[in-house]
Order: sequence, then structure tokens, then C-alpha cells
Amino acid sequence: MTGSPDRPGRLPTFGRRRGHALSPRQRGLLERTLPGLLVALRAPGTLDPAILFGHPVRSVWLEIGFGAGEHLAWQAAQNPDIGFLGAEPYVNGIAKLLVAIEERGLANIRVHAGDARDLIDALAPRCLGRVFILFPDPWPKARHHKRRLIDTALVGSLARTMEPGAELRIASDLADYQRWIMQRLLADNRFEWLAASARDWRRRPADWPATRYEKKAIAAGRRPAYLSFRRR
Repeated sequence: MTGSPDRPGRLPTFGRRRGHALSPRQRGLLERTLPGLLVALRAPGTLDPAILFGHPVRSVWLEIGFGAGEHLAWQAAQNPDIGFLGAEPYVNGIAKLLVAIEERGLANIRVHAGDARDLIDALAPRCLGRVFILFPDPWPKARHHKRRLIDTALVGSLARTMEPGAELRIASDLADYQRWIMQRLLADNRFEWLAASARDWRRRPADWPATRYEKKAIAAGRRPAYLSFRRR
């Protein structure tokens, strides 16, 4: 399916699906553990994610593009009463998350190994208490902007699936993408930006652990922005 970021239609997910060779342990976890954690998608707008967990959860939070899974695993360990959904098409990242799940004994994570937009489309309205999108691929070249994950369609889908008062956290280390994100979020009156001063978006909150990509960006001299929005 084709389209542009702010027009109907959907571009496929771009980027690598696999990287370096997996270790025997990682391959074993993909074979044994992942099948039991995968989310079975349902008809659009019908999936209540709270039923995916083996115990009652206070809320369900979603991380889109969890990378190596360090942020998702940290959040799940710190919030055992929350159910977590992680969407990531990169097999090596999924394998690293599975290692963290095994080592920490985490029982509150479920995985969608594909395009996050397919998962979001399946979710019931107002079922998410928090959403994380941390350092999505910025596609910095102008001709590639249509590949950017955050667009008007995604913002609308998140507005549909987030409950009133839910928080959306987005991080980016590219100034152009930061402006792009702000334009699209502020154009939707269902979201409000939570920053009261520059300090609020220049400093990472204490309950927002650093990822390896963030550390690389800072080491390279790029300044991340930590953007938080509330679903009205």
C-alpha cells in the first residue's frame, strides 16, 4: 500500500529485519519463549490487551520500536502491576528483549514482532495508559520523510487507543524530526504538550531510563529532546 505521511494509505515498515548472527541462547529463546508471548491480532478495534496477561493488570502500556528492549524491560521490572506491549520488527532486538525477560523473570510483557501500526489498529478504543516512541528512525533526507513513523495517521490512531489522561512519550535526537513531531502532535487538539519550561524537554525524567541509542547520540554531540504529551 502506498501513501505519504499525512495522506491516506500506508507505507511498509522500512529498515533491517535481521542483523548479526544470533547466539544459541537467543535462537533457543526465539523458538521456545517467543511463541507464548506473541500477540494474536484480532479484527480492527476489538482487542482488549488486558486479557493477554496471565494476571490482572492495572493498566496497559505500549512501546513502539523497543530496539534492544532495555527501556521496555526496565519499565516492566519497575511496574509489575502494568501490562506491557512491545512492537518491534527487528529480530535481533526481540532476541535481546527475550534474554532480559528470562534473566529478570518478567511476566508482564507481550510482543508484536512486526509493524506497530497493525497492532494499534487491532486495539480497542481507550485501552492504553501510556505509549513510548523512543528515537524512531528519523529518515533525515527529505525524499525519505514519507517513511517516518510519526505522521498524522499514527497520531490519530494513538488518540483513538489512548485513554483520557494517558501519556505519550517521544524522544528524538534530530532537530528537524523534533519539529516534525511537534507540528503533528500540536495539530491534533486531542493531545496537549506537558512541558512548562525548556528544562522539561531537555532533561530526561528519572523514570525514563537511557537507551544505548541515546548514549550514542549524546556521544556524537546530538542533543535529544524528551517530549511528553497527554491525551485530553
